[in-house]
Amino acid sequence: MPTDKHLYEYAVIRYVPKVEREEFLNVGLIMMCKRHRWLRVEILLPEARLAAFDSPVSSGELARQLTIFTSVGRGERSAGPIAALEPEERFRWLTAVKSSSLQTSRPHPGLTTDLDAEFLRLFDELVR
Repeated sequence: MPTDKHLYEYAVIRYVPKVEREEFLNVGLIMMCKRHRWLRVEILLPEARLAAFDSPVSSGELARQLTIFTSVGRGERSAGPIAALEPEERFRWLTAVKSSSLQTSRPHPGLTTDLDAEFLRLFDELVR
C-alpha cells in the first residue's frame, strides 16, 4: 500500500543579538504544509546559551517577542490580523527576510509521510 508523501517547508527561528556581528542562536522551528493547511511553530529558549551572548535584549523581552511570533504562527486571534491569514501566508510573512534580532533561515523544502514526526526530528536536530 503506497504512502503519500507530503511536501513541506521549514525554517529555523534565530535570535540575532547584534545584527552587525551576524552571530545567532537557533531558538525555534516553523514548518508548513500548504496542501494540508498545516503550520507548526515551537520555541526553545536556552537560557545558559543565551547568557554567552552580549545581548542588548533581556531574556524576558526575547521570550515576549517569541511568544508573539508563535501566536501569529498558530493563528491565535489575540495576535492580530496577520494571524488570521491562511497558514501558508503566515509562514511567508514570518519567514520574510528582515534585519532584526528575530530572524528565520531561508525556507527549506522536504518530503515526509508524517508531518509531526518530521517536525520533531528537525526540531531535535536543529534547535534542541
